Amino acid sequence: MREAYVIDDNFDNINFVQQPLEVGEYENCTFQNCNFEYVNLSEFKFTNCEFVDCNLSMTKLAGTAFRDVVFKDCKMFGMHFDDCNEFGMSFRFDGCALNNSVFYKTTIKRTLFKNSKLIEVDFAECDLSNSVFSNCDFSGATFERTNLEKADLRTSFNYTINPESNRLKKTKFSLSEVHGLLRRFDIEIDKNS
Repeated sequence: MREAYVIDDNFDNINFVQQPLEVGEYENCTFQNCNFEYVNLSEFKFTNCEFVDCNLSMTKLAGTAFRDVVFKDCKMFGMHFDDCNEFGMSFRFDGCALNNSVFYKTTIKRTLFKNSKLIEVDFAECDLSNSVFSNCDFSGATFERTNLEKADLRTSFNYTINPESNRLKKTKFSLSEVHGLLRRFDIEIDKNS
C-alpha cells in the first residue's frame, strides 16, 4: 500500500474520526480546529507541522514521528509519547492540556512547554535536560529518575520532585515553589518568615 506524501497543506475544521486522515507523511502542514480523538495515528510522520486548537486526546501513537512539531491550544489527554518513533522527535507545546499523558523513557531535550497543564503526566526516566517549562501546572506529575539538568521551572508550579531520585544539576526553580522539592521529607515550611 502506497503512503500519502502531503506538503504545505492546511486542514481546517475536519473531524478525522468520521473522515480518516490518509496514512503517510505530512510536511509543513497546519491542522486547525481538527478532531483526532481516539484516532489511530500509528506510523504517521509529521515534520514541521502545526496543530492549533485540535483535540488529539487518546490518539494511538505507535511509531508516530513528530519532528519539529508545534502544538498550540490543543487538548491532548492520555497521549502515549513513549510509543512514538524517537528518531528526531521534537515538539513544542503552548497552551496545551496534556493531562494523563506519558513521556516515560523519552529523550526530549530542549523542549518548550508553555502555559500548559501537565496534570498527572508521567515523566519517569525521561530526559528533559535544557527544557523550559513556562507557567505550567504539574499537579500529580511523576518525576522518577528523570533528567532535569539545566531545565527551567522557575515560573511553573504544583510539582513534587525528589532531589535524591532525579538529576537536577543547574536546574532553575523559583523560591516560592521550592517546597515542591522538599515535600517528600514531610517537613513544614513557614512561608511567612
